[in-house]
This record gives sequence, C-alpha cells and structure tokens, in this order.
Amino acid sequence: MNRQQRLEAEFAAQETKARAMGGAEKLARRKAAGMLNARERLQRLCDPGSFIESGLFATSTSNPADRDSTPCDGKVVGFGRVNGREAAVLANDFTVLGASSGATNGRKIAHMKRVATQRGLPMVFLGESSGARMPDHMGSRGMGMLLGNDGTQYQRMRETPWASATLGLSYGSSSWYAVLSEFNVMRKGAVLAVSSPLLASLAIKQDVDPQEMGGWRVHAEVTGFADLIVDTDEEAIDALKVFLSYLPSHHREAPPVAAVPAGSGEGMRDILGLMPESRTQVYDVRKLVRTIVDRDSFFELKARFGKVGVTGLARLGGRTVGIVANNPLSRGGAMDADACEKLTSFIVLCDSFNIPLVLLVDTPGFVIGTEAERQRAPGKIMNMMNALALTTVPKLSVILRKSYGQAYLNMGGGRNSDEVAAWPTAEVSFMDPTFAVKVVHGIDPGLPGFDKEFAEMDRASSVWDFASVYAAQAVIRPQETRDYLIRMLEVHRLRLSDGVGRHLMRAWPTSF
Repeated sequence: MNRQQRLEAEFAAQETKARAMGGAEKLARRKAAGMLNARERLQRLCDPGSFIESGLFATSTSNPADRDSTPCDGKVVGFGRVNGREAAVLANDFTVLGASSGATNGRKIAHMKRVATQRGLPMVFLGESSGARMPDHMGSRGMGMLLGNDGTQYQRMRETPWASATLGLSYGSSSWYAVLSEFNVMRKGAVLAVSSPLLASLAIKQDVDPQEMGGWRVHAEVTGFADLIVDTDEEAIDALKVFLSYLPSHHREAPPVAAVPAGSGEGMRDILGLMPESRTQVYDVRKLVRTIVDRDSFFELKARFGKVGVTGLARLGGRTVGIVANNPLSRGGAMDADACEKLTSFIVLCDSFNIPLVLLVDTPGFVIGTEAERQRAPGKIMNMMNALALTTVPKLSVILRKSYGQAYLNMGGGRNSDEVAAWPTAEVSFMDPTFAVKVVHGIDPGLPGFDKEFAEMDRASSVWDFASVYAAQAVIRPQETRDYLIRMLEVHRLRLSDGVGRHLMRAWPTSF
C-alpha cells in the first residue's frame, strides 16, 4: 500500500466513523417512529449535491472516553443551497448524547452564525435536543468554561433571516433558537420547552405532561411560538423552504421576484360577494386575501394564535408582500392583546427584510373590559403603533368595511400608511354608530328616536365624507383592489435604496 492509498484508507475509516451518527440501532428506531435522522433532514432541506459540511470530524472533548462515540459532537452543520441560494444549516443529531450542548458543538454553532452574518446567508436550525450536556456543565469550572464566553450568542440583529423547525424533544438551545427565529414550524408530537419534563417534575414536585408543558397546541394556540403546525419531518422542512422563498438572503437586498402564476386575479370580479351585505354579519377575510394575491401564494403565519388578526406572506405581481388583516370571523374583528402581539411581530419581520405591507381593514375596534386590561392591552396597542410608526417599507391600507376608534390608526389610518384606499362599503368613525347613539343620546336600539339618530350617525361614517377630507387617497371598486395594490406598490418602491428600508426595528425582540 503506497502513501496515497494509506491516506485514503485512513480518511475513509475516519469519515465512516464520523458519519455513523448514534449507530444503526438508534437510527433504526427513529426510522420506525417515522422520523428522519439529522443527515436525512439536511438532505431534504438542501438542493441536491450542494451541502458542504463543517466540522465533520469534531467530537466531544470534555471526556476522553466520549471521543470515539460522539460523531460531530451531536450537531451536523455546514453550508448548502436552499431554493438555489446559499444558507448556513444546522441539524441536531439526537442519536448522539441527545444532541446536548457541549464545548465543541458550541464552537461549531458560533462559527455558522458568524459566517451567516458576515456573508449574508439565511440560518436554518433543525431542532431536537436534550439541553445542556451533563455533567459537563456542572460546577463552577463547567459553568465558567462552557457558558457565557460569547456575549453575542443569543443576540439577534435581524441581519439575515433565521428559520427553525421543532422536530422532536427540544430543550435548552433548540428552544432558544426556535424563539429567536423569524419562523418556527413545529411537528405534531414535538415538545419545545426550557427543560425536560423530568427536570420540571423534580423542581415543582409534581408530574409534568410534556405535551401540556410545551406541545404543539400550547405553542400554536397559547404562546404563539409556532408559526405553522405540520404532521411530518418532510412537511416541516418543505415549509422552511417555502418561507425562505419569500425573503431576501440578507437585510441589504430586496426579496426575490417570482413569476406570476396563470389565473392570478381571476376571482376579482366577484370579490364583493365574499363579504356579506349586512354590516354585522361575519366572514373569513382570508378568502378575500387569497383572491387578491397571486394564485396559491398566501403563506399564513400563526393561524391558530390571535385569530382576530391574520398575518402571512404572499405575492402581488410576483413581488413579496406582507399581509396584515382583521378577520371578522373571530370576535367580529375586534382586536385583542394576542392579535396585537401577532401583528406587531409580523410588521417587524417585514420591515426588517424589506417586505412591503398591505393592510386589509375591517375592525370595530379593540376588545375592552377587565380581562383585556389584565392582558396588558394598552401596552400591546401602543407597541403595535410604535412598530407601525417605525416601519420604513411601503405601507398600503385598504379599508374594506369597519374602521373605528384607535384601531383605525393601528391598522394604518391617517398618515400611518403611505396610501389609504377604501371600498364603497367602508365606514370610518370613532365608534360604531349603534354605540354612538347610546353614548351621545342615551337611546337604546328599538326605543323611539333611535332609528333617526342612527341614520344620522351612520351617514356621517360614510366613505364619501371620509374621502372628501382626503383621509382616503382613493375610493376603489372592490374588483380593482388587486390592480390598485400592484400599481401603488410600484409607485412606492424604494428606488433610492434599491428596495431596502432603514431597519429601525432590527433589534426588536423576536419573541413576545
């Protein structure tokens, strides 16, 4: 065997060991459970043949006995193309010490994040980990050596998009990166929490159910930490690719432009039929959204959380837009604290990555009362107003029906949008005319004099009075909405900065 052959043989042996993950038995158990392993997940994520690994031969160094049994130190990282664009990618390998956080894999993650930031690459986390590695982190020596050595470890300046998938038991760092990301898709059966149920049970001295503590329903419906829920690893990874397709690779470029699908806008001539004629009857605003935007382009986020508000990415004329809408199907469109948080978070996302905003308005105002105050409604309302005021990407507002009170401003009324348009069905006032008659005149519906006063209040709320003082820059026919938005997005394109905003909120927290 010559020198070249010896080197090849040694390399092949080391490579085989490094790619073995946790061994055949553990990998077989995952396959039987319908879960992909770390390398299969990366293969699904990255374009064929594009993945180049970083740290293939890295192992745990804390315990010499672990060196031969910790391939890649439990975290497979590298660079690959996603939808043809370069990205930094990380997959936790739960078959190696539960993908627990250690010194070596911490250096690998730090390197990937540093390169992603410096070179303008999206960062993708495929999450599943058991948290900090024990006993490595125990004692003052362990804490001093392994924690806190990188002051920017959990700093987010939104310079490149982060996208995360919660695919299994995710404690510690996996949960941190999930909530630090702009987008987190969660597989049913996965758990996202600070620590494991075992540790939680020991701490509070009672049994803890993992799904009740951090399952998909909790994060889809209560915390809002899950943007999308899916059934399989494959669906989760495909969702990551779809999400990234709407965003630029970094904050200094405009989002990519896509071809306009055939049939886009075909339903516009009948769009008014999607809204009931009665002003008090509810409807699903998402049907209007899907009609207005390019065919099959609406990608809704946080559909199960803060349902009064609708948020999602879409395309108009091939260009990415962010949709912010009120949904009368929930609470009649009255905005609550959760909806404000959801809309605020999405507004910040769009402004950070140069995505114009389209606001579709139909709201009677904010939910009020004791419970609303306990949910810190004033703070949530003002956070949303602050975010809207700091937004530097184009903002186009279309009032579909009701726009009352402070919610008028929160949904882009006044100078809080670059353009305000309204349908002929729009009503704008400080409050619903029914309540206004009661407050101003003390007359309840059904009593003598109510109908007369209501008619006057209702007439004063008309779109024509609104337009007469130039509060709306345009009154448009419903069927013209798509064409109007596409045209005004072109007018307000950020030409002087090549489509890039000022990013005044890039340090705004990714969680809430």
